[in-house]
Amino acid sequence: MSHAAETATPDLRDGGLSHGRWIVAALAVTQTTGYGVLYYAFSVFLVPMARELRASHAQIAAALTLSVLIAALCAPAAGRWLDARGGRGLMTAGSILGTAAVLAWSQVSTLPQLYAVFAVAGIASSMVLYEAAFAVITAWHEGNERGRVRAILALTIVAGFASAIFIPLTGLLVASYGWRHALVVLALIYGVAAIPLHALVLRSRPASARSREAVEERAEIVRSAVRRRPFWLLVVAFTANGGAVAAMSVLMVTYLIHLGHSPVLAATLTGLLGVLSVTGRLITTGLQARLPAALIAAVIFALQGVAAMLLPFLGRSLPGAIGCVLLFGLGFGIASITLPHLLVQRYGTAAYATLSGRIAIFSVADKALAPLGAFALAQAVGYTWVMAAIALAGVSAALALVAYHRV
Repeated sequence: MSHAAETATPDLRDGGLSHGRWIVAALAVTQTTGYGVLYYAFSVFLVPMARELRASHAQIAAALTLSVLIAALCAPAAGRWLDARGGRGLMTAGSILGTAAVLAWSQVSTLPQLYAVFAVAGIASSMVLYEAAFAVITAWHEGNERGRVRAILALTIVAGFASAIFIPLTGLLVASYGWRHALVVLALIYGVAAIPLHALVLRSRPASARSREAVEERAEIVRSAVRRRPFWLLVVAFTANGGAVAAMSVLMVTYLIHLGHSPVLAATLTGLLGVLSVTGRLITTGLQARLPAALIAAVIFALQGVAAMLLPFLGRSLPGAIGCVLLFGLGFGIASITLPHLLVQRYGTAAYATLSGRIAIFSVADKALAPLGAFALAQAVGYTWVMAAIALAGVSAALALVAYHRV
């Protein structure tokens, strides 16, 4: 084991276990507020912003798409920084930048200003959201697989409630104070929570992680990985799954209404996806002690494909719609806990964030673009073909993971 790795491994005699719990607790807070403010709250602001800026809903929604694409492009650079220097500096700077972006968002008066603000928010997102948080946890728990798995599970369970907390909160703030003042309040909530927690609780990587030997070791791991088939099978699997999940989450309410259900029922069933993501993560983590993680995820991704394929045929009845939503929802959040496990299992922790960033270029970009493609396909040939495309993506992700397990 390298000196960098030894230094990064927590010493329980020095309170490493206790501080590891503080790190998870801090990141649980910052990820919940980060996703709530930088991502989920946007849906509440779409209508009032479109009205005041005299823009279409599509023009406003393009700002969030831009933010996600910028985050994808910045992911490799953020990953390299995290491997070399750790999360304290990057995530503190990112939370400051994110807070400033939300404050600037409250002052926009034109579409170009909105797009500029969301480009900055995308940069901040690449520095502070899941990819960065998982890298911090992975480095802290180097050599402790059980601790890493539990920490990531705990983090994602708490952060999985970001939408359930911040969408209603944002709606209440907008109704009470208007969208501009609501954004100021959200910026303060995020800044007060994230900036001090990132600055005071997280730790930097030791200087040895930036030595020539450590840099060359990481570079060799990355070069070797990207030249071989397993890495690209992971890219295919998690890009296909990310696009399918993103498309389904955006289209679900509209499609259930199209099938004849009331808007309230459609929204209620769609709201189950967030709760089911927690259930799926718990099931997946429990099974990983007995079965290969790649095969567990492959089965669940395949079941998501089956659910999407059956929805046009069974979804007009209430039991059929509930069954398909339940089946699809069980896989809603497992990618976030499965990918870190597979990367560390095959490549170790030295270049984890760099490799994760490479995959995020594709997977995060697909999450941004897939809903747009799904809407365009629905308008051109109908929702049944959209469900078929989502089913194909689920099956493709499953087959890629089966092939990954075999190599």
